[in-house]
Amino acid sequence: MPYDPMKELKRVTDYYDQDPLQKRFSAIVTGETNAGKTYLLRSARFPIHIDSFDPGGTKCLTDLIRNKKNPNGQIVADTTWETEDPFTPKAFAEWMKVTNIRLNTKYFDMFGTYCLDSLTTFGKAVMNYQLNLKDRAGEAPQHRQDYNPQKIFIENYIRKLMNLSCDFIVTGHLKEIEELKAIDAKTGIRRMEVKYRLYVTGQSVITIPLLFDELYTIIGKGNPPKREMLTDSLGTYIARSRLKRNGKLDASEEPDIRKLLKKIGLNWEDKPKLQL
Repeated sequence: MPYDPMKELKRVTDYYDQDPLQKRFSAIVTGETNAGKTYLLRSARFPIHIDSFDPGGTKCLTDLIRNKKNPNGQIVADTTWETEDPFTPKAFAEWMKVTNIRLNTKYFDMFGTYCLDSLTTFGKAVMNYQLNLKDRAGEAPQHRQDYNPQKIFIENYIRKLMNLSCDFIVTGHLKEIEELKAIDAKTGIRRMEVKYRLYVTGQSVITIPLLFDELYTIIGKGNPPKREMLTDSLGTYIARSRLKRNGKLDASEEPDIRKLLKKIGLNWEDKPKLQL
């Protein structure tokens, strides 16, 4: 059968028009401890499912979380993964099993947003898992032989979750890094520059953010702090946006996901409420 370039053109353009991933929002939201990363989910598209690896991290959402006292809550917080014994690690192995079932049964289709909270503590659970596979549970990781498998585990599952029909948000802590810029020849005083980077191990700090459309950083200024969300790198913090087309986003935005989605032109409305 002869190759028809016009049919191929139509096939590619039709696929793009129907590709849900082109209309879906994915972001890594970083910030220091208590910056408001998890609290930001109040402004995401409901209903929301959170897989929490951060001990106590969802307490700021208690009034919205679905439980016996609040059966109408529109946030489902799975805190199963918050407790981990590094000498007998189970969290990541169980999470993989449950996540595969959820993906196969289209569980996430009922949600407007899925959140993995946080990448930093999730990465530790992954490391515990693969050290346990080598009968080295509780030991310190050993360079590439441990960090490379950890990175691959994280990347592979994030790629699977990228196929969700709902928005995908991952939170992450920040790590302070000091870089030597100069040493005064007379006094010996060292001039250091402080920067903040996503707190994950090894090359994951580079490869994981590349999988997401957005990389935001929440910072607070003043007392009490007035929070803002960086969508572009300013000074010591790293942030970027693939969705800043036509100047629709400023370098700093109000920490409000729905307002941001509306501003960009993506779907900002909630999905139907979870049924009892």
